[in-house]
Amino acid sequence: MTTIPVSGPSPYEVTVGAGLTEAIADRLSATGAGQVGIVFQPAVAAVARQLAAEAAARNVVVTLLPIPDAEAAKRLDVVGGLWDSLGEANFSRRDAIVGLGGGAATDLAGFLAATWMRGIKVIQVPTTLLAMVDAAVGGKTGINTAAGKNLVGAFHEPDSVFVDSDRLHTLPEDEIVAGSAEIVKTGFIHDPVIISRYLADPAACLDPLCGLPELIERSIAVKVRVVGEDLKEAGLRETLNYGHTFGHAIELREDYTWRHGRAVAVGMMFVANLAHARGLIDAAVLDTHTQILRSLGLPTTYEAGHFDELYQAMTRDKKNRGGAIRFVALTGIGETTRIEDATEAELRAAYAAISH
Repeated sequence: MTTIPVSGPSPYEVTVGAGLTEAIADRLSATGAGQVGIVFQPAVAAVARQLAAEAAARNVVVTLLPIPDAEAAKRLDVVGGLWDSLGEANFSRRDAIVGLGGGAATDLAGFLAATWMRGIKVIQVPTTLLAMVDAAVGGKTGINTAAGKNLVGAFHEPDSVFVDSDRLHTLPEDEIVAGSAEIVKTGFIHDPVIISRYLADPAACLDPLCGLPELIERSIAVKVRVVGEDLKEAGLRETLNYGHTFGHAIELREDYTWRHGRAVAVGMMFVANLAHARGLIDAAVLDTHTQILRSLGLPTTYEAGHFDELYQAMTRDKKNRGGAIRFVALTGIGETTRIEDATEAELRAAYAAISH
């Protein structure tokens, strides 16, 4: 078991290990919460019941709060139903929420906790690779609207995060592949060792019994360092959005039927081509993107003919300032900058470079 401390205004710990159900229940008891609401997705219903039983054995009253799978959960009507459930159960400021599941579940649970009585504790228990290395750490919460992804939300740091490696063994291969995109991202922006691992043996990097656990810890360490220095995206934290501006546009266009990691993979290719055209990175760095992502089974291209729709989605990205689309870009592996003045012609050229 490894404990990674997160500094900042409200310090907490990320615990990484195997068989953490009892440790999670112990933490629930230690918070002093009289009752706990477990927000969970269908695939982890049995895990939710097991955690509820462990919590009940510690005299914690549990309300199970099932939600739809994936991005279908991150809607106002869903969170409204959860608010009603908390009200019916008389949840108070001393009570707590658990987010159990993938990134959509932890995003929604965090937003629920942030908004109930202006903020109650949330313990995040990510069960997908994507949530483990990205969504559950850092205090970003949110829901989607018709205008775009995560446009309504709050910064609400968790009480604690538990990353149970046992959950990796039951994940479909597609989930491991998609979640790996966020690990690759942290390598490109801050940890070249991650990139070297993928170049050396991509198959091992997808194996929960081989190279994947080290990559999870390294990726979490990157995010912990970034959010510890910059909780609310004043500067450094924005680097975590590498590949996300175009990726979020894809997700919106695809009505969130694409896995987030697949969209981010294409988003990284888009901005890497934009950076290469500007002379910020050389052909070798661009080729490294293609090599790693393809070796993992992630997409590197997107369907042609949709630039206008994707462009409009990017203009509504929450990172924009003064009407300018902002991109995190590389100047080398582990080195970042921002592009804030890309012309429409440049963006069309980058889109053409990844179109099929």
